[in-house]
Amino acid sequence: MSLSELKQFLKPQMERVEAQIDASLRSDIGLLDATNRSLRENRGKMLRPMLCLLVGGACGTANEDTVRFAAASELLHNSTLLHDDVVDGAAERRGLPTVAALLNNPAAVLIGDFWLVRCVQTILDAGRHPEQALRFYAKTLSDLAEGELLQMQKASSADTSEEDYLRIIYSKTASLFEATALAAALSVDAPEALRKAAADFARNLGLAFQIKDDIFDYESSADAVGKPVGIDLQEQKITQPLLCALETVSAEEAAAVRRKVATILDHPEQVAEVRDFVLSHDGVALARKKLDYYIGLALSSLEALPESPERNYLAELARFVGERTR
Repeated sequence: MSLSELKQFLKPQMERVEAQIDASLRSDIGLLDATNRSLRENRGKMLRPMLCLLVGGACGTANEDTVRFAAASELLHNSTLLHDDVVDGAAERRGLPTVAALLNNPAAVLIGDFWLVRCVQTILDAGRHPEQALRFYAKTLSDLAEGELLQMQKASSADTSEEDYLRIIYSKTASLFEATALAAALSVDAPEALRKAAADFARNLGLAFQIKDDIFDYESSADAVGKPVGIDLQEQKITQPLLCALETVSAEEAAAVRRKVATILDHPEQVAEVRDFVLSHDGVALARKKLDYYIGLALSSLEALPESPERNYLAELARFVGERTR
């Protein structure tokens, strides 16, 4: 399945989501409005809004509140990206200069804040359960902050465990997928069993999505995946491919590799050494097995949902996440 096929299926609803986002971001401040329009022109995959619409349709009949929550998920996602670019000192995103690079860090933070506030307003304007939906997204913001700080804490010590890693990628990625699905199910008054199934699906989908992103960091070339490789190691992040490779060697060799990660800032040539270690010890192949495991869990969760075109498309979305090339 291609994203274009899924977008065609969702086209009327996605047009309403796009209109809601544009309306939410409108401002009479010229700099802000122009920057928002530029960001909207360089939008990403829109996976979270599509997930919201599909879950709403799979659990009931998607409605205007489903559209609102779908828009809110994208507003929140992009707010965090604007803030992340400041934290990471990133000069580019999606192949174009970041707001922080074009303007400055304070402007990027303020624009990220604006997107976040407009996300909250969009949720509160919903007709059904706005306060409960807001709690889902508020939890995501808390998770994001904790995940980022845990990752920072683990960077210099290079002692990230599998448990640490799963908490980090849940907090930074899967939590928003889960909140989006819960809000979608809430928007159609789905019963508890369907809400749980939708949340389980989205959480495992989010974990798989991040593992796939972390695999990209070890792929053979930037041209192949459309993003720079080796960035995670430069930032001392121990992710799934490295964790898998470490499991194949003795405790002494694993400790030596971790020491290299811990000292990478002083010895940048060790990025290539650690990357070679991962590739030579099947770290990428083993990480793909972990990815397949979470895709399998996501697909199994769908069995609790009634048969529908939306449920079928959710399954296709999970397969796309596992097979995407960028």
